[in-house]
Amino acid sequence: MDRLGYKRYVAQGGDWGNAVSETMALIAPPGLLGIHTNMAATEPADISKALASGTVPPGLSADEKNAYQQLDFFFKKGVAYASEMSLRPQTLYGIDDSPIGLAGWMLDHDARSYELIARVFDGQKEGLTRDDILDNITLYWVTNTGISAARLYWEASQNAKGGFFDPRGVKIPVAVSVFPDEIYAAPKNWAEQAYSKLIYYNKVDKGGHFAAWEQPQTFAVELRAAFKSLR
Repeated sequence: MDRLGYKRYVAQGGDWGNAVSETMALIAPPGLLGIHTNMAATEPADISKALASGTVPPGLSADEKNAYQQLDFFFKKGVAYASEMSLRPQTLYGIDDSPIGLAGWMLDHDARSYELIARVFDGQKEGLTRDDILDNITLYWVTNTGISAARLYWEASQNAKGGFFDPRGVKIPVAVSVFPDEIYAAPKNWAEQAYSKLIYYNKVDKGGHFAAWEQPQTFAVELRAAFKSLR
């Protein structure tokens, strides 16, 4: 960022962007004032153990119970696509030879996003349009990057030191926006435990895993509010 002339800046990410932003936060370069995430890594250790054993912990709040159920669904029925790309990305070479195969693989990312996309193609108005969805698939098709994008999962898995949503010990300021249809909606108390300098937390009414794509206006408002104290 120094080479670009920026002495003070922030970072934002969801999905892999969250992993990148949190890694930047761990490095903590002098100019990085804080980060914002819409897919926070806040899963407490006791929740991880409970998910592995299949025993729901007693005394969960409504938000914690919702997050637990979302995580339970994800690890049981939603993580297979990531496992395939982490373990055997080249086995997917067929999607480089079939636009239908590529579309099928990309559209079935997570259950709530799939439901949203299905509603769009059924004629309902959502944050995305048919053209938005087809444009995204076309971008990967014409650049032939379906497989190379998948290899990111394999490369990251070679030195993985924790789960998808394990706290990483970020010490710089963090802002969290929670979209209800994200893979899991992080409860505020989990965020407070995971991020020692939580400067902003807000739950919005609509949006999912691809928040910036689905709900750009809401997303922009969240970023402005999240970083206001760091200006």
